[in-house]
Amino acid sequence: MPESPPAPPARPGPSLALLPDHVLAARAGDGDQDSFAELMRRHTPRALALATRMLEDRQAAEDQVQEACLAAWRALPGFRADAAFGTWLYRIVTNRCLNALRARRTELPLDGAPEVPSTDPADLPERAAESQASARDLRSALATLTPEQRACWVLRELHGLSYDEIAEVTGTGEPAVRGRIFRARRQLTEAMAPWR
Repeated sequence: MPESPPAPPARPGPSLALLPDHVLAARAGDGDQDSFAELMRRHTPRALALATRMLEDRQAAEDQVQEACLAAWRALPGFRADAAFGTWLYRIVTNRCLNALRARRTELPLDGAPEVPSTDPADLPERAAESQASARDLRSALATLTPEQRACWVLRELHGLSYDEIAEVTGTGEPAVRGRIFRARRQLTEAMAPWR
């Protein structure tokens, strides 16, 4: 049985790491798994940080980001480059986290984020106790926000997104985003007043 001829060498192309997101997204939408893997390499760490801050539970955040990545892979053929890929993925992650928060609204753990012990020997035990107490109070205050307020606050204060970007991620208008952030800040300021 004659052997088939060797395949021609692959046409050299630019490294995936050098390609912009919109090109990778288009290629991934056509089924290119390597392009999708590069997009995930670029955007998953920030998406995981967002989910962890929203859910205050690393395992739940990893689960939601994994599900968001699967949803993104399935939806990529219909992805229009109207938005940046990162913003689009943030929207998927945010929606999944909002749904998870709504589902467990009454059961939100107040101590989900582990305390980071200080490695500075100059820190006094009193200071460490005070820091832990203020962090606990902040987590408690964050738990009282609506899921929508919390999402907007986290995206703005912890991820530095603009109001326009947050509106795009959350699927609302900029005035709604500004209102949610204003109410969240006011509520957090009142809750944290004893620590000022």
